[in-house]
Amino acid sequence: MQSGVSRRQFVSAVAAIGLGASLAAGDKSPLKPLDDLMTGFLEKHKLPGASLAVGRGGRVLYARGFGWADVEAKKPVQPDSLFRLASISKSITGIAVMRAVEEGRLSLDDKILQWLGELVPAEIPDARWRGITLRHLLQHTGGWDRDKSFDPMFRAVQFAAELGVNPPAKPEHIIRVMLKKPLDFAPGERYAYSNFGYCLLGRALEQLDGVNYFESVRQRVLGPLGLRRLSLGRTLKEFAHRDEVTYYGLADAKGTSVFTPNVGQQVPLPYGAWHLEAMDAHGGWIGSASDLVRLALSLDPKWKMPLLSADGLKTMWARPSGAAGHEPDGQPKEVHYGLGWMVRTLPSGDKINVWHTGSLDGTSTMFARRHDGFCWAVLFNSRTGFNPETMKHDVVPSKEIDREIHQAVDAVREWPA
Repeated sequence: MQSGVSRRQFVSAVAAIGLGASLAAGDKSPLKPLDDLMTGFLEKHKLPGASLAVGRGGRVLYARGFGWADVEAKKPVQPDSLFRLASISKSITGIAVMRAVEEGRLSLDDKILQWLGELVPAEIPDARWRGITLRHLLQHTGGWDRDKSFDPMFRAVQFAAELGVNPPAKPEHIIRVMLKKPLDFAPGERYAYSNFGYCLLGRALEQLDGVNYFESVRQRVLGPLGLRRLSLGRTLKEFAHRDEVTYYGLADAKGTSVFTPNVGQQVPLPYGAWHLEAMDAHGGWIGSASDLVRLALSLDPKWKMPLLSADGLKTMWARPSGAAGHEPDGQPKEVHYGLGWMVRTLPSGDKINVWHTGSLDGTSTMFARRHDGFCWAVLFNSRTGFNPETMKHDVVPSKEIDREIHQAVDAVREWPA
């Protein structure tokens, strides 16, 4: 929790937010189902703040902020407030890679080592590294299982020490260390969510374009859409964007700083206990809910400026072969991971919903594109609520609200012209 605000003060402030004050349309608005969902959800779980945007047919139809962007300063969330997007960043990286594939400059079957340049040593202890493709990385089948070993992206101090550099470790440091370590399984054998795999994809984009990761994505994805506010976030609060929300955790949620010269000192988890800058391609982006809706709306071959072709979209959302996309009996999984997206096949078999969630200390996010063309994004500046009752069930806001957003969107009978 933000320094200077006690748990009791925080809960009292959230309870007294006056959520309806940020709604301009009033109780008779045809969009009331969405307003009611958000105000009720924040009240039920005692969440500090959130933003929701909904779009369809190439237009953002709804974008509103709820609650506090900063509880202590009583600064409300605005429709264009910026939030850490966490793992939604993987979808952004996936789109950028697919754009390069459609340009003919990358192949999904390229080996990642050919795109790591001077980072690759003469000797790699585990020869299986040489078989890892871009497709493996995008589908989380590259060979790393954080539940079996560890997540390299959260070893900023340890890896820096291994290389004799000041912490926190940068992406190139993490890669150098990991190239010396064995994989957890053979590439392509199965699915295991891997932040590190997307770190590698970010470096491939840099090598391809000869610019940093952000600039590569800006040129290939953001520029064509006019998305100027999507950017990479910073870990420490003093470097936050002026329109960025404050991130909240439980009062006792402290961690040890990974930043020189304060390594080991106790800090709030969202502000120094891990290195956001190193997470660029898998978890480092910040943006607004409407930014994400505009991005999702562009993934339509019928749109005026589609980012990808119909074939490209089909490839991005395709089911992986083998165990990653199928049950042990060979039946297709209802939900699989495509190239940067979760994909659910509906019972009809001919329609899909695609989405991604994100979670970091102080952050819970989700955005989706539904089979009927509706897109939405919901962003929270807390990873959990502060209601003692719902906290017992380890509620993740972005996942808890998922079904309710579907219902609220369906309940709107008239959208603005």
